[in-house]
Amino acid sequence: MVASVRMSSPGAISLSDPIAQGKVRDIYAAGDRLLMVATDRISTYDVVHPTPVPDKGKVLTGISAFWFDKTADIVPNHVVSFTDVPDEVRGRAMLVERLEMFPVECVVRGYITGSGWKDYQASGAICGIELPQGLAESEQLPEPIFTPATKADVGDHDENVDFDRAAEILGDRELLERLRDLSIAVYTRAAEHARSRGIILADTKFEFGRGKNGEIVLGDEVLTPDSSRFWPAEGYEPGHGQPSFDKQYVRDWASQSGWDKSPPAPALPEEVVDRTRDLYMDAYERLTGEPFSNWLERSRAA
Repeated sequence: MVASVRMSSPGAISLSDPIAQGKVRDIYAAGDRLLMVATDRISTYDVVHPTPVPDKGKVLTGISAFWFDKTADIVPNHVVSFTDVPDEVRGRAMLVERLEMFPVECVVRGYITGSGWKDYQASGAICGIELPQGLAESEQLPEPIFTPATKADVGDHDENVDFDRAAEILGDRELLERLRDLSIAVYTRAAEHARSRGIILADTKFEFGRGKNGEIVLGDEVLTPDSSRFWPAEGYEPGHGQPSFDKQYVRDWASQSGWDKSPPAPALPEEVVDRTRDLYMDAYERLTGEPFSNWLERSRAA
């Protein structure tokens, strides 16, 4: 079941001056709420490339809508509406509640890849979690693990930290334990659904905050190709990197381009942009079980 669009009473929102700009998202004031707009910008290694990927922001928002709906029984989320937004950003914007965001990223890994694979090769552990010897690249872990990270400013790199350091940053160990449990529960739900659609959810990251009544709320985007690694289940084979439905394709190009991963990032070739757009569209349609055009039609309904 694809997410229904939640409605609220219309209100004027100005897009002239964002109150915050992230690597790929712009945030605007909307009274006592916020308007989050997913742009077509794309980043690798925490640096934004100058070349946009057409429709990327709409894909991210549509996928987030799907997952927010599918996991709302595990943890409440910050979404108010996907249609009560200015016409020029329909399909790529969501009206959300303001949250007091927690200063850690909640990363869950079900497979060993990326920076986790590099850490494991060096130490046999990821974020202080000792893992069995002899694991191969891309191998499924015995169980999903929670590996928090610090939140980086634009142009800086996120940093993996162990549980004790994350608890110190957060200032509340019991809260971090709760965030860990919620993160793993949401990941597990999503991984099971994705696998039923022929997709492996290798890892993902969540951001949580505290709502106006003090409750823990899932915020930002969720389980998108920008915040997750999605692999095709068909042809999956541990021992090497996997083809993916996410921006790993751009990461691979960037790492082979000769760029030193410091700002500014290089422009992307047309073929990389086109292939990335196709991968994002494919991810949406496989995960949700519907054409991408359906999301565009629903988001236009006011």
